[in-house]
Amino acid sequence: MRAAVYRGPGNLQVTEVAEPGPPAVGDVVIRVRRAAICGTDAAEWEHGPLLANPPVTLGHEFTGEIVELGPSTDAFKTGQRVVSGAGIWCGTCEWCQRGRTNLCARYKTLGLHRDGGLAGYVLVPTKTLAHIPDDLSDDAAAIAQPMAVALHAVRRSRVRPGESCVVVGVGGIGAFIVAGARSQGASPLIAIDVDEGRLSTARGLGATAVVNVRDRDLVEAVRAATDGVGPDVIIEATGAPHAPDAALRAVKRGGRVLIVGLQAAPREIDLLGATVAEIELTTTLAHVCDQDLPEAIRILSTTDVAERTIERTIGLDDLLEGGLRPLAERRAKGKILVDPWA
Repeated sequence: MRAAVYRGPGNLQVTEVAEPGPPAVGDVVIRVRRAAICGTDAAEWEHGPLLANPPVTLGHEFTGEIVELGPSTDAFKTGQRVVSGAGIWCGTCEWCQRGRTNLCARYKTLGLHRDGGLAGYVLVPTKTLAHIPDDLSDDAAAIAQPMAVALHAVRRSRVRPGESCVVVGVGGIGAFIVAGARSQGASPLIAIDVDEGRLSTARGLGATAVVNVRDRDLVEAVRAATDGVGPDVIIEATGAPHAPDAALRAVKRGGRVLIVGLQAAPREIDLLGATVAEIELTTTLAHVCDQDLPEAIRILSTTDVAERTIERTIGLDDLLEGGLRPLAERRAKGKILVDPWA
C-alpha cells in the first residue's frame, strides 16, 4: 500500500510500504477513506521531529471502514465505518485511573509514535474508535478528532452560557474552538485573527463579532471589543510568541486564560499583573476520547461545521505541495483532507 512516511526535517516520502499485519487482541485494521492534516503534521515536516518518532507514517486525523478484526473486538464488526481518536492510553497509570487519559504516562499517538492514517490501511486499537452515524459523511468524520481536541479545550476553559469569550487565532483548531464555545452558550463570542477569510469562517461558525489585528495591538483590540473591561475568558490558539502575555493583560479581572497554541520556546509573562488581577491561567492537551469524541461526532452530525471549515481534498501524491507546505506557510484557508486512494 502507499503511505506518507516521515523520516525527519523536510523528509517526507509517499512510498509503497507493507500493509499492517494481522490485528492483535483489541485491534482492528481500517481501510482509510479520508484523512486530514493539521499544523502538527506541517510542523513535524518543516522543522521536527517535535513530537514524532520517525520513521513513521503520519496521520492522526482519519476515518475509514473496518476490514479485519483482532480477538476481543466484540463491539465492532467488519464493514462498519469508524473514526479514531488517535491517542492511545494504558488504562492503568494514575492519570488514566482519574479519567485523564490524555495525560497517560505511556501515551502514544497514531501518526506520531505509531503508523497513522495517511495510508491505505492502518492498525488501530478499538478503544480509540467511535462509530459513525450513517448520515455523517466521510469528509465530516475525518475532522472529528480535531473537533474533539477543540471541545476538550472549551471544557478546560470552563466557559459558561452568557460569559464573554474571545478566541485568539481562528485558523485550524481555533475555528473548531469557536464552534465549541458557541455550543456552550458563550456570549458575546469574539474571534480575533489577522486573516479576513478565517474571520469570515469564524462568523459563520457562531462568532458574534470578529476583529482583524493585522495592524492593531492585540490587548487594545480585545479591550475595545469588550467595552474596555476585557472578556471573562480568552482562549489563545495561535502559538504566537507574544500572545500568552497579551491574553493575560487583556482578560477581565478575575477572568480565565486558556493556552492552546504550542510555544516553540519559553516566554516571559507578567505574573505580577496576573496575580493582582487574580487571573486563572490554564492549559490543554489533546482530548479525552470517551468524553470528547462522541460529542464531536454529534456536533458534526447536527451542524454545518464541516462544510464551513473544509477547504479541499487532495491525493497522497499532492500531500507536500498541496497540503503540508500551504499549512507551514500559513496559506491554507481551511481544513485540507486527503483521499489515500485518489
